[in-house]
Amino acid sequence: MGRIVVVEDNPHNMKLAVLLLESAGHEVFQASNGPDGIDLTKNIHPDLVLMDIQLAEMDGLSATKALKEDSDTSHIPIFALTAFAMKGDEEKVRAAGCDGYIAKPIRHQDFLARIAAILS
Repeated sequence: MGRIVVVEDNPHNMKLAVLLLESAGHEVFQASNGPDGIDLTKNIHPDLVLMDIQLAEMDGLSATKALKEDSDTSHIPIFALTAFAMKGDEEKVRAAGCDGYIAKPIRHQDFLARIAAILS
């Protein structure tokens, strides 16, 4: 199982993501804003970062860009976890450096299957 950092400012979304990931045997670390997500990722060196896009202080795209520009963290896969599922949004998150896109609301079986595929 993997070590996963979840950067999410909505407590309900965080609780659901953590519950699902931990139930699947992953070790989960939590940050509620972009700067804390960056610091946590630099300290933990997880196997995966799930990054909400709309965050206070620093949005998820800026946090992703900062992590991808740092040689110590650039190799870590970062997947956008966002409710924005409009046409063109996936291109935006990929342009910012995200390796992929997971739309909210989270559907637990699809979510866990996608995480397993990413980590394999």
